[in-house]
Amino acid sequence: MTTSRGHRASAGTHVALLRGVNVGGKNKLPMSELVEIFARAGAANVRTYIQSGNVVYEAGEKVSGRIADAVAAGIEERFGYEVPVVTRSASELRASAGGNPFLERGAEVETLHVAFLLRAPSRAQIASLDPARSPGDAFVVRGREIYLHLPNGVARTKLTNAYFDSKLDTTSTLRNWRTVLQLLEMAS
Repeated sequence: MTTSRGHRASAGTHVALLRGVNVGGKNKLPMSELVEIFARAGAANVRTYIQSGNVVYEAGEKVSGRIADAVAAGIEERFGYEVPVVTRSASELRASAGGNPFLERGAEVETLHVAFLLRAPSRAQIASLDPARSPGDAFVVRGREIYLHLPNGVARTKLTNAYFDSKLDTTSTLRNWRTVLQLLEMAS
């Protein structure tokens, strides 16, 4: 594979999940410009899914660790706002999709979401989460993912990015289950 800088690299497929892009009229970011920002950061074969900051790309091992920071800096420079960027390799995303405890319990797909975390929380941080915070809703933390079952809907839950970020001292970005599966298909 040839990178955007023209040299050969051993590439792997990755997924970037940007938080708060094109949501409720805020942080408007044209996907064509986002693709350009990823390419300038060293990503190749960049593809987006829907307008809310889901990006599948290829990058060599030496480049992949710097992509998120370079993209966040590129967005801030070009558009003037900060956008957290959480990344997963294709194999990490596959493991996340295979580890949803609510699927095992027979939950309806429309009620399932995953919060992808920038960093894995400590056991003490996880223990500080209140399982009764949002009656009817449930969550399970596994590594750098929080699996959510939200039968009352994502708009009504008290299990928000802000809640998890403050309790776990990290950055999270939420995706519905259908988006997770579509990104997995794109990354395969």
